[in-house]
Amino acid sequence: MTPDAPADPSRQPVTDPLNPSLPTADAAYWEAAAASFDEEPDHGLRDPAVRSAWAARLRSWLPSAPAAVLDLGCGTGSLSLLAAEQGHRVTGVDRSARMIERARTKLAGRDAAFLVGDAAEPPVGERRFDVVLVRHVLWALPDPAAALRHWAGLLTPGGRLVLVEGRWGEADPIGLAAGELTALVEPLAVRMRVESLAHDPVLWGKEVADERYVLIADLPRRHTEVVDVHLVVRRGDEVLLARRAGTGYADGLLNVPSGHAEDGEDVRAAMIREAAEEIGLRLTPGDLRVALVMQHCAPPPARPRIGWFFEAEYGAGGEPWNREPDKCAELVWFPLAALPDDMVAYCRAGLDGLRAGHRFLLHWHRPGDAVAHDPSGPGRAVVLDGPGPTG
Repeated sequence: MTPDAPADPSRQPVTDPLNPSLPTADAAYWEAAAASFDEEPDHGLRDPAVRSAWAARLRSWLPSAPAAVLDLGCGTGSLSLLAAEQGHRVTGVDRSARMIERARTKLAGRDAAFLVGDAAEPPVGERRFDVVLVRHVLWALPDPAAALRHWAGLLTPGGRLVLVEGRWGEADPIGLAAGELTALVEPLAVRMRVESLAHDPVLWGKEVADERYVLIADLPRRHTEVVDVHLVVRRGDEVLLARRAGTGYADGLLNVPSGHAEDGEDVRAAMIREAAEEIGLRLTPGDLRVALVMQHCAPPPARPRIGWFFEAEYGAGGEPWNREPDKCAELVWFPLAALPDDMVAYCRAGLDGLRAGHRFLLHWHRPGDAVAHDPSGPGRAVVLDGPGPTG
């Protein structure tokens, strides 16, 4: 499938008699290649024998019961179609709009949805999946370890990574060897296995002489939660809000600058990193103080999260500015006592709780609740540190 991040742009496609050209160009390459992409036997799966071979493999890799499958770097949707035919609910993501257009046509009428976006950070919001399926994408990403951690966070407890990868070329090989990928996945998985695919020429429509394999990793079934960090920048009686855009979750709504802790990162370090990445502040540990901790859950089928709200005074770390215009439409200041209604509901509840002097809250959406704050709807905030309203 199509890599969503370019490899070294100076590298030219590898060509030798035993290995066909391997595109390592940027996103424009894949837009141009979309029309002819399915002509490769293992891309379009037009040959009945090739298609049957991939269908059999996929059936052995995916759960037997209907599952939610996230196909990253889905290309024109050939594997997505096989998964849908086997009864799974598929969401495909690819950087190429033309690839996505062909995937939507190919799976019209199926239980499938396709999104244009980056495979490393797919725009699926709070959704969680039983399987993340990725073919020939991870090798081309700039930080495979970070991508794997992010994908693991998109899985339900006990979910599965299905990673079809390889190492291609003889004179100047590119890709990920099975040993390299095993080392990257091992910290995330409770069990995994590697199957060689190089010995099965039917999969590729020809004999191959390089390393091709699938790594299947099952993640822990124990309860886990993502840890959020939220920055409340105080300018007198005002707080800084950011309007979400292009993220796939709560786009158009306001919340405080936020993100989540990476694997092995403490919450304070995560807040300092996120502040620098999102609004350009160079904060120190001494600039931050914990204001509130909240366990929250967006509307089902989202999973619960733990949110740490930190306060910092205006001026600490510099002047805030929008460093991620692809994810944030604007930065605006509002009085804490007069917050707008077009906010993410749990963030609004957190700020209301902070203003009321609380330190610990629950905010748990129920089926049918909106992601946005609803001033006329039922209040979902529960105070854990004493009586009193949050608003």
